[in-house]
Amino acid sequence: MKVKVISRSTDEHTKERSQDLQRVFHNYDPAIRTQEKAVEYVRALNAAKLDKIFAKPFVGAMDGHVDAISCMAKNMNHLVGIFSGSMDGDIRLWDIASRRTVQRFPGHQGAVQGLAVSTDGRVLVSCGTDCSVRLWAVPISTAMELDVPTDNSVEPLETYVWKNAFRSVDHQWNFDRFATGGAGVDIWNHNRSAPEQSLEWGTDTVISIRFNPGEPDLLAASASDRSIALYDLRMGKPTAKLIMATKTNSICWNPMEPFNFTAANEDCNCYSFDSRKLNAATCVHKDHVSAVMDIDYSPTGREFVTGSYDRTVRIFQYNGGHSREIYHTKRMQRVFCVKYSCDASYVISGSDDTNLRLWKAKASEQLGVLLPREKKRHEYLEAVKNRYKHLAEVKRIVRHRHLPKAIYKTTALRRTMIEAERRREEKRKAHSAPGSSTSKPLRQRRIVCVEDSLALFGKLIVQHETIHESYNETCCVLVSPSWWSSESKCGWSFQSSYKGGFGFVIRDVSGTMVAGGACLMSPEHAEVLACKKALEFVVAHSFAPAKFETDASA
Repeated sequence: MKVKVISRSTDEHTKERSQDLQRVFHNYDPAIRTQEKAVEYVRALNAAKLDKIFAKPFVGAMDGHVDAISCMAKNMNHLVGIFSGSMDGDIRLWDIASRRTVQRFPGHQGAVQGLAVSTDGRVLVSCGTDCSVRLWAVPISTAMELDVPTDNSVEPLETYVWKNAFRSVDHQWNFDRFATGGAGVDIWNHNRSAPEQSLEWGTDTVISIRFNPGEPDLLAASASDRSIALYDLRMGKPTAKLIMATKTNSICWNPMEPFNFTAANEDCNCYSFDSRKLNAATCVHKDHVSAVMDIDYSPTGREFVTGSYDRTVRIFQYNGGHSREIYHTKRMQRVFCVKYSCDASYVISGSDDTNLRLWKAKASEQLGVLLPREKKRHEYLEAVKNRYKHLAEVKRIVRHRHLPKAIYKTTALRRTMIEAERRREEKRKAHSAPGSSTSKPLRQRRIVCVEDSLALFGKLIVQHETIHESYNETCCVLVSPSWWSSESKCGWSFQSSYKGGFGFVIRDVSGTMVAGGACLMSPEHAEVLACKKALEFVVAHSFAPAKFETDASA
């Protein structure tokens, strides 16, 4: 007779210490656990419901300013420090942990429009509408931990007064240089009272400026003429320019993918771009119902937070078309600036009601120290919710958000307007000749034009003249297609060359001659050789021709 006996080792089921957890054995055979998926689905459903029950994102408010908060900056070397600037010229350093003012930086006579902290965390740079740039010494971390009075203030290290008001400032990641935006883009050094470089590209007032975290000499700037321009400080010239249908209020680079940036636009949307290919957005982030005023990426690069004129704060996935969270309160007014904390756990917003507000990045996250078992439990529930998030009931609970009545009605109205525009476009296509009516995809619809360039050296014109017995043949070469404008042949004054030969001159935008050359030869080959010589000259001097206007073939 055959007898089956269950044999277990006592050592495997005996605790070595009283604090040890009881070991549990599981058999993961699906034939034995037939209800495994049903059990996990119920767990995912309960986890989604519990997240809604415990979703209390608002942590606290920090009051002290007497006017609207216009800008903020965070210190990468100190986890709980945040700087804020208001429209009355007041600058404060806050301790997020205790939500109190640690230091005040008085001095600006107008609104503070930009704040930036150096990479080493020692210098704070501020600029404003009083046409001044001020450098401040940042207090050390130990001073923030002391119980100091809230009315203490310091004097600026340096004060630089310039010719125009400033709208934004950002510090370079590796060096003692910073950039300001106003009438143009100015590059400053800590030890000089005047800009080292001044960059312009036919723009109006520069609204926002940001240095690239991966390539310190590359920066992006948005202007009030609806443009987004990329500049390279090594060459002192712009590299590319993007014109959109509406103005861009703020720009932020993805810290983990430094070739990507996201623009907060006036048309209620955010647009993510690849700086190597600006003719289409990589993603359009929609949900706001008014202009997006500010944007900031999480240190992980997977999410970013936006603040809008519609009095809400939203958190988006870096590749998500819709927000995963929306934060609002009855007292919070128009949000002008937002920042992620350095540990990606909190979001700070500054609004028109003079308050800074502290929010949790994850609304239902448990604060405080978690035990290892609690951490594993949270990770398991997140994995289960992610596994069943496509099912209707779980998806409905996870996506549901309570909106204020004004935003809810405006969202419904915008949805109706977009749907009406879509139907109108379909009818227009249906009643047009095949191929005569085309529509752009959503990622290209708001882009007016892209002025990109292989030659990054400004607008130059290479002109060559071919002299025959009785007429003068002129050819134009447009260098730096970032301008993409054809100049009239008769609109420029030409220099004459020898009879029976050819000549070419290079002029800058103002018409001043930069370089030139001439050669004697037979008239029948002058046109061809003129194009070749001009092409060889600009290639040798690193000018990349973009366009030939001539009847000669080179």
